[in-house]
Amino acid sequence: ILHICLPFCSSFFYIDCPSSTWIQFQDSCYIFLQEAIKVESIEDVRNQCTDHGADMISIHNEEENAFILDTWKKQWKGSDDILLGMFYDTDDASFKWFDNSNMTFDKWTDQDDGEDLIDTCAFLHIKTGEWKKGNCEVSFVEGTLCKTAIVLIKIYLATYNHILISALVIASTVILTVLGAIIWFLYKKHSDSRFTTVFSTAPQSPYNDDCVLVVGEENEYPVQFE
Repeated sequence: ILHICLPFCSSFFYIDCPSSTWIQFQDSCYIFLQEAIKVESIEDVRNQCTDHGADMISIHNEEENAFILDTWKKQWKGSDDILLGMFYDTDDASFKWFDNSNMTFDKWTDQDDGEDLIDTCAFLHIKTGEWKKGNCEVSFVEGTLCKTAIVLIKIYLATYNHILISALVIASTVILTVLGAIIWFLYKKHSDSRFTTVFSTAPQSPYNDDCVLVVGEENEYPVQFE
């Protein structure tokens, strides 16, 4: 998707997902890696995403939560629980996202908050759309849902104008050079044709060199009359 600002804008943006296998929603791209793997920790699951330049899924509003549920049912079709990219930080006793984004939204089910949360992970339950806590010591996953920020390249208009002007100058130079070569070729062709025509129509002597010599020799002797 290419967005180009009008001349009064300060910049323009190029926005797109890494490839066609990713799905865009809002300002992020999502991919489900349908590969069943054996793991020893959640870090092994996370590595599946980081190897693709992404991280495990994080959710920041109700719309994103609904999008993941809907796409999971219609297209990705994995297990009943999606492992979220979340961990429990014992330093401040709170859940955090692996991608370092802020925890601005949650959809926890009613669970006992007094439970031991060390080595606790979070799962999105497909049937209810709610989050639930579970043990991080998973040994097998049927697939990994990953997320990355959309590719955003900002190019300032001044730089764009400089590139555009340079391209126009180069293009104009090439065009003028080609036109000059064509005009010179046509001029030379016309000149050569005119020279050939003049030379071929020049008056020819009625005698060739041999004839002139013979006439000269004949004129050396006077004509005698009887």
